[in-house]
Amino acid sequence: MANSLLRKKSIDKILADAEAGLSDSHGSLNRVLGVRDLTFMGIAAVIGAGIFSSIGKACFDGGPGVIFLYIFTAIACGFAALCYAEFASTVPVSGSAYTYSYVAFGEIFAWIIGWDLLMEYAIGNIAVAISWSDYFTGLMNNAGFHIPAWLTMDFSSAHAGFNEVTAALTQGQTLQQLDAGMVNRYSAWSEAPQLFGFHVIMDLPALFIVAIITSIVFVGIKESRSASNIMVMIKLAVIFLVIVLGAYYVQPENWSPFTPNGFGGILKGVSAVFFAYIGFDAISTTAEECKNPQRDLPRGMIYSLIICTVLYVTLALILTGMVHYTQLNVGDPLALIFEARGMRVVSGIVAVSALVATASVLLVFQMGQPRIWMSMSRDGLLPKIFSRIHPVYKTPSFSTILTGILVAVPALFLNLDVVLALTSIGTLFAFVLVCAGVLVLQKQPDRPGTKFKVPFVNAKYIVPVLFIAAIAITAYAIPGYFQGLFSIEGFPMILFWVVAAIVTVLSYTKEFSLIPVLGLVSCFYLMAQESHTNWLRFLLWLFIGLIVYFAYGYRKSKLATSTVAR
Repeated sequence: MANSLLRKKSIDKILADAEAGLSDSHGSLNRVLGVRDLTFMGIAAVIGAGIFSSIGKACFDGGPGVIFLYIFTAIACGFAALCYAEFASTVPVSGSAYTYSYVAFGEIFAWIIGWDLLMEYAIGNIAVAISWSDYFTGLMNNAGFHIPAWLTMDFSSAHAGFNEVTAALTQGQTLQQLDAGMVNRYSAWSEAPQLFGFHVIMDLPALFIVAIITSIVFVGIKESRSASNIMVMIKLAVIFLVIVLGAYYVQPENWSPFTPNGFGGILKGVSAVFFAYIGFDAISTTAEECKNPQRDLPRGMIYSLIICTVLYVTLALILTGMVHYTQLNVGDPLALIFEARGMRVVSGIVAVSALVATASVLLVFQMGQPRIWMSMSRDGLLPKIFSRIHPVYKTPSFSTILTGILVAVPALFLNLDVVLALTSIGTLFAFVLVCAGVLVLQKQPDRPGTKFKVPFVNAKYIVPVLFIAAIAITAYAIPGYFQGLFSIEGFPMILFWVVAAIVTVLSYTKEFSLIPVLGLVSCFYLMAQESHTNWLRFLLWLFIGLIVYFAYGYRKSKLATSTVAR
């Protein structure tokens, strides 16, 4: 059974299947994307809620020094991007990390990463849809169009807000003294209609935007490309406006102290900051719609990551320079900094552009998930209907509609915080496997030619030195650190040090390439910063995926009776 779980697809077979259009009788996808389109899609996916919303909370926790977390996360993502680029150039098909794992590790790992990518694309889009709804609701209220609170949020948030406000009122406080967001959640619960005693509360704008974006993605890749490019140009223009105007009002004294809450405060923003970078890898799912995927996919991923990193660091400095970092714990920090200066017109422009920015993220992710399912269906791990191509629009029709439903319906009811954390840990896991996959790929003697390879630097001595130095510095800087790990809360970091030790030994014995090793270790470190409860949710999600695999995919896999496995 172990051999069947680890059965692999050869690269030659994958390329042949994709070329033959192994989806259904309607053939293959339209090849219309160039390097500019891919770069714009990468920016469309990355520059969204992370820059218009979560950057405020990250700055609040870490102060101006949060730029170090943005830079570190960009470096970790950069290592992963180089690994994605090598795989995308070697295996230029739509499966992204799923297909790469099929080549490197075998079927069971391919299924795990395919299931895991649901967290990045489908579940991630739930978070983006909720964020879009928050901006839309605020904009409508400011324009005088009030949407009932019970139609703009999830059930659990409204219930929690009602309990908090009720407790505060019993202690003698008034509604005017309480946080506006808390009062809004209280109102949602109080004003909601009831059906059989059950409060009817839902996030209707989130459903609305998912329906629109899914329609665009369903109609075709050309339409999706055009919509993406337009939205990217709008939000880049607004960000440029924010940077130019904001630089004029920066007060350098706001940058002192630069790291007010220390290293721990900076690391509080891991989920928010990493979520800000999610998306550059999504363009690898469009490989079969690229004119020259082996050349353009690596360029598109790397260009978009560099551009977005520069923007994030610059904006973090502008935000913390214009107002004190303690004022930035809000959902719309870019609008806030101009409202504080009395520039309401600019604040309004920023708020509108936030709607465009988050909509563009939705578009790219809604494109990505159906193409993952299409690839899994080609391999027999999902029913054939998942790889059905529309005869007119040349898009994965059933998978696109199903993705829309699976994003839109939960977005009506789920809480943003839980969804955000699950998306981050799921994406980091995908990055870890892709980096590890490149290490395996580089050791294959019969690997096909590729137009891009991760630059090789022998890690034999460098990684052991870095590992020993990391232990020594940590033990010196934080006395009692390692003893404190032996608890349920410390489980993620224990796992990190075990993985780092194993990778160090293998780097010495196998002479691994340095960049994939650094990508693997740095991304796993970011995973370890997530809470143990988030890890338990993640492991539960993977366990459910394994049940699905053994109930269907294991028996139906095309490699189950094929002689291709090797």
